[in-house]
Amino acid sequence: MSCRYTFGGDEHLFVEVDEAMSLEAFFVSLAITNAVREARIIGVTEICPANASFQIKFDPDLIHPDRLLGTIKEMEAGTGMAESKLDTRIIEIPVLYQDPWTTETLMRFRERHQDPNSTDIEFAARINGYDSVESFIRAHSGAPWFVSMVGFVSGLPFLFQMVDRKRQIEVPKYLRPRTDTPKLTVGYGGCFSCIYSVRGAGGYQMFGITPMPIYDPEQKVSYLRDFMVFFRPGDIVKWKPIGREEYDAAVAEVEAGGFEPRIRDVTFDLAAFNADIDGTNAQLMEALNAN
Repeated sequence: MSCRYTFGGDEHLFVEVDEAMSLEAFFVSLAITNAVREARIIGVTEICPANASFQIKFDPDLIHPDRLLGTIKEMEAGTGMAESKLDTRIIEIPVLYQDPWTTETLMRFRERHQDPNSTDIEFAARINGYDSVESFIRAHSGAPWFVSMVGFVSGLPFLFQMVDRKRQIEVPKYLRPRTDTPKLTVGYGGCFSCIYSVRGAGGYQMFGITPMPIYDPEQKVSYLRDFMVFFRPGDIVKWKPIGREEYDAAVAEVEAGGFEPRIRDVTFDLAAFNADIDGTNAQLMEALNAN
């Protein structure tokens, strides 16, 4: 794949790695942005990676735009031998699917939806060929997901399903965005799942809610005291369906300061994944469940 470069005003260089999201595009973006960060280029003030692209903010008084462009293109040329292994972590995220809060919200906005006569998850199950919501939930939670980007609003992760293309879930966004989405909603739009880190407007389909905070600007949540944003690009997520009692218990545990997400350190090998997707995912699940 060959990157496409465009300037945004006087201070931004936008680099599109590929038009479609893929783990290969993510790894190229990761390799280049890591190289930029390690090079400590004078004049570069911010590096913002995205799903299959990245943007660099720079001070044109310190580095000429053409010089920066040439430097980044040289780094792109060097990614042909980029390492396909990533030291990361796999995280279990509990989800109460079809919860009462997102259900109440989605029912208030049916006139903005493709199918006013069904819930979001019923619509998603039907258009993806599943015979029931239960089988759709098994598909959504059955394989791990790759965090390809964090942003849009603070702490919100975009998650890419780690299965072959023919099994990937695809669901359009609402016809018109909602003006309300509950905090910690597990949503879906296009080929991405997400978690809404804060309450606000949104256009993704709503499938459920997690009791696990992922953004805390006050850093009072036990596992967010070192940094207010939980996710980082390259994280791997495994959804865990839970019931209402387990959800309520987890919320109480969070409020008491005792909740700790299940996290394991893993090494993700893109080449091994492409050679055996299901086998690699099984190994990731074994690592997550190891004592």
